Amino acid sequence: MASSSRLGGITESVIREMTRLSESYGAINLSQGMPDFDPPQELIEAGMNAIKNGHNQYPLTWGQKSLRDAIASKVKEYNKIEADPEKNVTVTCGASEAVTSAIFGITNPGDTVVVTDPFYENYVPDAILAGAKLTYIPFKGQNLHLDDEQLKTALEEKPKLIMLNTPNNPTGKILDTVSLKLIADLCEEYGTIAVVDEIYEHIIYDGKEHVSLASIGNMHNQTVTVSGASKTYSVTGWRVGWAVAEENLSNSIRKIHDYLTIGAPTPLQEALVTALNFPQKYYDQLAKMYEAKRNQMLNLLDEAEIKYYRPEGAYYILAEAPTEFNDGLEYANYLIKNVGVAVLPASALYHDKELGKRKLRFAYCKKDETLQEVGKRIKKLKPHQY
Repeated sequence: MASSSRLGGITESVIREMTRLSESYGAINLSQGMPDFDPPQELIEAGMNAIKNGHNQYPLTWGQKSLRDAIASKVKEYNKIEADPEKNVTVTCGASEAVTSAIFGITNPGDTVVVTDPFYENYVPDAILAGAKLTYIPFKGQNLHLDDEQLKTALEEKPKLIMLNTPNNPTGKILDTVSLKLIADLCEEYGTIAVVDEIYEHIIYDGKEHVSLASIGNMHNQTVTVSGASKTYSVTGWRVGWAVAEENLSNSIRKIHDYLTIGAPTPLQEALVTALNFPQKYYDQLAKMYEAKRNQMLNLLDEAEIKYYRPEGAYYILAEAPTEFNDGLEYANYLIKNVGVAVLPASALYHDKELGKRKLRFAYCKKDETLQEVGKRIKKLKPHQY
């Protein structure tokens, strides 16, 4: 039977494929961004209690009131975004569904969507399925910055939407206030709506600061701020995310969300109220924990003489394949088969395949013991002697 023509520009998820290969070779999986440790015990108990206490049927489609109230309080305090939980907050099946609902709810077929290069792998298929045209802005140089002139050129074309991710997957780049101010000014001038995926908002390093685009100028009227529970609370399998936007944008998102998934899991929504009320100490310790894991992973790569880009946030390291290999895919296959470590050939996340040809992504959201074992395996590598 013939498949939909919409699928012509879409390939299978390379992240999921590498996870399957990791299992088949018995490798340590650093290709997919999921922790191998449990979430906080209080959150586990809250989930079990929610099930025991009868929160097992359909939720209100745009989210349990208790969770929407908690999200509105959180974004006001942390993100500096005023949000009415009745009008501006939509709970979704993970941040990925929030992005999908936003793209489908905001764009028309033929509209232009601006995406950074590289990008989290769901963004481009979402835009393709929505019938949008894509414009790419590459991260440049050793510090992986977005070029001001390229931003201006792209926004001058008055695209319907710009898709951003900060802290960024896979680069680890945090968009600073200067870059965000330029993007805000351009969006306001040309009427472009921003969808900003902030799922890694609490995983930041070296004294850096997370700033939400919606908190700058008048961008609260033109921004969909996306986040979720997966990364902050180590519950990637719970699939609870949210989108915060002004009322008209929220209504559009809610219509798509309703027919995509009806609602996110009711007991898990109720449990996450507990998480969103964790004290600031929790978030400080989270960032400190991941900064230590980042440093541990960077030391391992230094020992193996693997070149990399130092991440400012999120929990990935973008690295370069050694010159002895033709590209990142060949090196990723070598690592998984000969070293027992699975990483992502990052060309899968690039539109410009030449730009991403030699790049790899290491995910370090793992137990200390797991990273120590990675270190033992990588130490078997003799730099430049493959």
